[in-house]
Amino acid sequence: MPTRFTLRQLEYFVAVGETGSVSQAAEKMNVSPPSVSAAIQQLETEFGIQFFVRKHAQGLSLTSGGRQFLARVKELLNSAESLTSFASDISSNVGGPLHIGCLKTIAPVILPELRLQFQQSYSDVEVRQVEADQAQLLDRLQSAELDICLTYDLGIPSNLRFESLVELPTYVMLASSHPLAGHAGISPEQLADEPMVLLDLPISNEYFLSAFRIAGLKPLIAERTQDLALVRSMVANGYGYSLVNIRTRGDISPDGKPLKYVPLLGGLRSLRLGLVYGREATRRLVVQTFVEHCRELINSSSVPGMKMD
Repeated sequence: MPTRFTLRQLEYFVAVGETGSVSQAAEKMNVSPPSVSAAIQQLETEFGIQFFVRKHAQGLSLTSGGRQFLARVKELLNSAESLTSFASDISSNVGGPLHIGCLKTIAPVILPELRLQFQQSYSDVEVRQVEADQAQLLDRLQSAELDICLTYDLGIPSNLRFESLVELPTYVMLASSHPLAGHAGISPEQLADEPMVLLDLPISNEYFLSAFRIAGLKPLIAERTQDLALVRSMVANGYGYSLVNIRTRGDISPDGKPLKYVPLLGGLRSLRLGLVYGREATRRLVVQTFVEHCRELINSSSVPGMKMD
C-alpha cells in the first residue's frame, strides 16, 4: 500500500523536532500552527509512531522513536534536495533550492536587492534566507543547513572557503552635532574618553574592540546592543559614537536624524565582505550561478544598498 505523506509534512516534522514547539515551527516554515499540528498527527497515524511527548510547560520532546525517525527524515530530505539539484545540473537549468545565510547587520541593506535581481533572472530557484550572527552562520554552514553565506572574513574555519568581493573600511559613526563630526579622520586616542555604543555581536564585537587594543587603549562602553538599527538611532540621539563598516545610501538614522561617518584612523584592517561556502558547494550549478551573480553586483564601486566613497 502506498504511503500517504508529503515531503512538506516531513519538513514540518523536522521543524517541530528541532524547535520543540509547534508555534515556533510554524513561524519558521511560514504556515499556521494548525497546519503543522495536522501534519504531525497524519505522520504519526501513517507510521504508527508517537513522535513527541507533549509537555505543557516545556513544549514538545521527541520520544526515542521520534529521535530515530528524525535522523532518517533529515537524510531523506537531503537526498530529495540533492535529486532536485542533480536534475537541474544535468538539464543545465538553474533551479532547485538555495539556502542563503547573511550576517544580520548587513542583510537588511544588501540582501533584498541582491536576492531580487537573482530571482528575476532565475525564477526556478527556490530561495530560503537566514539572517544570523557570524558564529551561527558558520555553524549552519558546517552542518549543511546553509549552502552559502554573505558575510565578513571573521573567524572562518579552514574547512570553509571565503571569497572576498569588496573591502569595507571602518568608520566612526556620530551624531551630526558631535564635536568630532567635522574631522577628516578620527583616531582611537580621540575616542578613548567618549562614550561608545557597541554593536555587541559574537566575533564582530571583538573586531571593533581590537581597534583600541592595537592602540593600547580601552574604550568607554556606555551602551551595548545587537541591533544595528538601534545602534544608529542611539548614536543619532547623542548616546555616543559607534564603529561600523556599513554606510547606507542615506546617512539618516531609523528615527530620521542625520548621522556623520568619519574614517577611523589607526591600525585596524578593513573588513572583507564576501561569500563563505563549503569546498564542494560550487559543484551545484545553482550555487555557482549565485556566486557569479554576487561577483557582478558587489565590488569596490557598487554594493547593493550601500554608499561607497
